[in-house]
Amino acid sequence: MAAISRDDVAHLARLARIDIPESELDHYASQLDAILEAVDKVSGLDTSGVEPMSHPVKMENVFREDIPAPSLNAQQALAGAPAVEDSRFRVPRILDEE
Repeated sequence: MAAISRDDVAHLARLARIDIPESELDHYASQLDAILEAVDKVSGLDTSGVEPMSHPVKMENVFREDIPAPSLNAQQALAGAPAVEDSRFRVPRILDEE
């Protein structure tokens, strides 16, 4: 596989509109070259017996059951609020719109 050159990195940076300093082009070229070598190794593996998957580990539902439980009423919820107006939390205005 051909090595990634400084010009290749500069071209990719221009296409992606990324400003890479001239002094770092060699550094990124070697990193991109290593990434492409790793992809090439993986591409060469025999995966005919491997079942396709969306995650590398088994995913399980980690949510608890949705069981109704007693909750606070409005008065209890507003009891700890620093400011209340019309049975609602009063917060500072962030927009100048009505």
